[in-house]
Parts: sequence; C-alpha cells; structure tokens
Amino acid sequence: MTYIVLARKYRPRSFSEMVGQEHVVQALGNALTQQRLHHAYLFTGTRGVGKTTVSRILAKSLNCTGVDGQSGITASPCGVCEVCRAIDAGRFVDYIELDAASNRGVDEISQLLDQAVYKPVVGRFKVYMIDEVHMLTTTAFNAMLKTLEEPPEYLKFVLATTDPQKVPVTVLSRCLQFNLRPMAPQTIQEHLAMVLTQEAVPFEVGALRLMARAARGSMRDALSLTDQAIAYAGGSLQEAVVRNMLGAVDRSHVVRIVEALVRGDGAALVQIADQLRALGLSAAGTLEELALLAQHMAVQQAVPGALDPNDPQTEAIVALAAQLAADETQLLYSVSLHGRNELSLAPDEYSGLVMVLLRLLAFRPESGAAKPAPAPTPTPVPVPSPVVTTPVRAEPVEAPRPATATPASSAPALRQAQGERIAVPSPAAAATTTTTAPSSGSSIPPWEELPEEYAAAPVQEAPVRMAPVVQAGPVVPAALASTDAVTSGADQERWIAVARSLIARGAVTAMTRELVMQAGCVRIDAQASPPCWVLQVERETLRQNGYRDRLLSAMQASPEVGELGLQIQVGAVSDSVAKRDAADRARKQVEAEQTIQADPLVQNLLARFPQSRIVPGSIRAL
Repeated sequence: MTYIVLARKYRPRSFSEMVGQEHVVQALGNALTQQRLHHAYLFTGTRGVGKTTVSRILAKSLNCTGVDGQSGITASPCGVCEVCRAIDAGRFVDYIELDAASNRGVDEISQLLDQAVYKPVVGRFKVYMIDEVHMLTTTAFNAMLKTLEEPPEYLKFVLATTDPQKVPVTVLSRCLQFNLRPMAPQTIQEHLAMVLTQEAVPFEVGALRLMARAARGSMRDALSLTDQAIAYAGGSLQEAVVRNMLGAVDRSHVVRIVEALVRGDGAALVQIADQLRALGLSAAGTLEELALLAQHMAVQQAVPGALDPNDPQTEAIVALAAQLAADETQLLYSVSLHGRNELSLAPDEYSGLVMVLLRLLAFRPESGAAKPAPAPTPTPVPVPSPVVTTPVRAEPVEAPRPATATPASSAPALRQAQGERIAVPSPAAAATTTTTAPSSGSSIPPWEELPEEYAAAPVQEAPVRMAPVVQAGPVVPAALASTDAVTSGADQERWIAVARSLIARGAVTAMTRELVMQAGCVRIDAQASPPCWVLQVERETLRQNGYRDRLLSAMQASPEVGELGLQIQVGAVSDSVAKRDAADRARKQVEAEQTIQADPLVQNLLARFPQSRIVPGSIRAL
C-alpha cells in the first residue's frame, strides 16, 4: 500500500479537528448555524496554517447531505456521505479548485466565470476556490469583479492568499476576510505528540520542542519535519538526533557564552566560537538561540516564575538571569538580534560571530563587567573656602538693575564672577522667591516686569500670555549624591576651560565628548606625581574604562595640561559645561521673550485684540 505522508494523512476533515485557528472556526461555525452566509470568503495567512483545509471543510458544510441524505447546511459535516467523501477525494464536480499561480491570466478566469451561469450538478452550492489569488493579473481581477460582487445565489467564492497586500482593494471590499494566524510552538508540539502517539512512534519531548520551533508557525512544515525525522532517526525521535538533523545549536553552548560574558572573559568567547566552527554549527543559529535565551532571561527578570516549569532548561535560565542585570540582558538580546543581519556582510560567518560576541563584551556597562582593583585615592588638597552649590536647586539671586532698564537687563539671573553663569529658576522655585515690588515712581513699564512663572508677585496689568520656561538642567536625586561635591572654585574653572578647549579642537568625540560635557571637577591634587584630576558624573555608564582612557589621552596631549592621572566617580554634579550651556540658552531665551514682550508693536496688537496671545514656543533666541 502506498504510504501517505503525515501532512495529508492528518489533514483535518471537520472544524472540530482544526487546531490553532479557533477564531476562524468559531466565526464560520456560527455563520453556518445561523444560515448567515456570505457569497465570498478570503483566507489569508502564511504557508501551512490551514487555508485550503478550511475551504474544503466549508464546501462540505455547505453541501453535506448527512448519513440519511436529508441533512441541510451544517457546521459539522458528517464526513461519510457521498458529498463529503467526494470533496475529500478531490472529485466533487461542484467544488472547483483553481491554482492562480499557474492560471493567472484573464482567459482562465473568463473560462471559469462562464461556467458560473450553470447551476450545481450535484450539491446545493457551486464553490470556486482560487488559491494564491494574489498571483492573478490586473485584467484577471477586473474580469471577476462584477461576478464577485453579485454572484448567483448558488455560487460561493473562496479565495486564499499568503500576500493579501497584493490583492486589489476592490476585491478585498467584496470579501469576508479571515486571517489565519501562525500557530504557537506549544500548539504544534501538542499536535505532534498526538500524531506520533497514533503512529506508535516513540519520541522525546525535547525533540518535539525543536521541531515545533523549526516549523515557525506552520503545521504542515512541522508534520513534514516529523516525516523526515522518523526516516533520519530510524523510527525513534530522540532530541540529540533531531538536533543533529536540524543543525540546531545546543543550548549548552549559548549558556557558556552568557557565563563568559558575566565573567568578562573574552578568551572564552573566542574559544567557544572556534568550537562551534569545529562542530559545523551555524553562526546564525547560534545567535538565534542566544536571542531566545536572552528573551527567556528577560521574562524571568521581569516576571519571576513565569517560565515553563516543565522545561528542563528553566533552572539554568533562572540561574543566568540572577547573574546578569536587566539592562545587560536587553543589550544581549538586541546585539544578538541585529548581529544576524550582519553575518552576510562579514568575510565569513564565524568571523562575524566572533565580532558579535566581542561587541557584547565591549558594550557591557562597567557595572556588570569584572572591575579591576581601584587605584589608590590621593590625599585631597584643601581648597580655601570652597563655594558648594546644592545639587537640587540654586536659589535665584536678583541681579542689580542698571540705571536705564532694558528688557534684557530685567531677566532673572544668577550671575557669578566665574564664567558669568546664569540659572533660570523653575516656577516652583520662583514661587518661594521674595521679589521687591517696583516703586510707584519707577520708570519701568509694567510689561517689563516678570510674568507669573518667574516672580512671586507678578504685575497683573501685564497683558502678555506666555508659556512657562522649563528649568534648565536635570534635577539630581539626593540618592545619587556622593560625599565629594563638585566645587565652583579655581579647580572647577580650570576643568571648564580644559573641557571647552578639548571640545573646540575636536579632541574628544561621541561618548567621550558626552563625558566631558557632563563631568564636574571635585579636585585637582597638584601634590601628586603626576597631578591627579578627580572628576564626577551623574551617569554610571560614563565611567567605563574606555571613555576614561580616551579622555586621559586627549588631556595629556593638550598643551595646557600635560602629564596627569585621572579618576572618575559617580555623584551629583551641580556645575558642568552642559549645565552652563543650558543656563546660557535659558538666559538668552528669557531675554528674547522679554524683548518681544516689550516691543511697542506687540503691546499694541495685544491691546487691540484681547483674545490674542503669543504662541508658546514661537520665540527663538538667535
């Protein structure tokens, strides 16, 4: 007797046998039960999810006569009447399947539609099933539009496609569309277990899990892989044999990769890549398995206990998730995912794999890598009377008003002797600031006074309506503050001058430039040999050794610095190049807004049109 492949032998014969498509089965079952039948159906989805199978079951439901020959339209075809057996055998005269991939022209469609005027020969309905309908030509689609919109009452259209985007919208609008989803690996695994049990083939659960993942949502692919595995393994499906057949990478290899990343061991990563090359395992498969492991680790970190307890690898995943930080797990997933696309560009896939693994090691945050022994901290040099600025909020100091007031001079400012730094207080801070009201004899017009967002006692007569100015610079949480505060003394001013020089000359770029922008100087130990500069940043990621080394090289090459030592610590920073630039931009923005507010033409327009206002954000400082 001729052997029937599993994909054909176990093709569902009724809606009750369908797996993984409950949403389609429920909709069609209710429609058939209530006799609310559409004249055209469109089934979409990837290969092997049941589009043709559903169309055949639908044709049987429409034409089934039952065991006694008296049954009508039903959602549960009997499967034993002549009509059901003929449709299953592919010889029912009123059920016509057309492959649009090989019959895509207007002539074939016209010939099919010419037969639509004739009533069914045997069944109640004549069913036209057009597979891969997106392959039809434009003229063929146009030829069937009229019949598809108003077919005879005995004619039903069933269209199937894997690419619905190529189907004209004029066809989509005439059909009832159902999207058959890719099946979950767990659903495929359970169905394969049922099939192999009926076939009396012994199997291991791990082997079924591998084939379910390799099928990528297609039940037909899973059954075809099962046929191949039975032949390859000689009748017994063992996990090791199926893994060898699929060329899948053993989870133990990627577990060793993650363990090497935790240790920061680059030599071990290169050794693992060489072993994968010697075993002939796919580099792309390794990165795919690594991304899957990272995904499971991220789930365990976010929702402890959410992994499948029956999976024998769950214990190892839980152990790895406890050793790697959540942000490092996300980095592992992202680099593994994007690294697969770069393998085709590499000289060979294994050199590409090595670079991806080394990239994971290079991009790891300093907090997760193996840290070297800390350098001895030099003895701090006392700084006479340092001015310490609180990292949370600086109280605004009212600037002295010149004899002739101008809009620019009336802006709120905090001016200091070093660098003319200006900080704009936030609305919350301004609410607690005491402001001296102008005297009645003041020559300052009322519109030059501060709006409500900048002063505690605003002048009510000011007609200008402006959006509040957001405080420049982030507020540093108190938990970040270290014992050493960034000073505003001579050491800080020297660091600011050096930082601006490095940025202007282009000596630092990328993340090193960001380090220079965000850092403040705690102290400069001139007594040490060489002099030791102690900088402070708020972000832990800027403390990586690579950024520090590049900054040290740039500073040593600078003529105004020379030989030095460099330490970078984490803590609140109240003064830096970035904060000064932000304060300067805020000052210029306030001055620009004050200039617009004081303009006579603007005041005249606002007075003439009471409902008018200055659009927030429309003023830009030049």
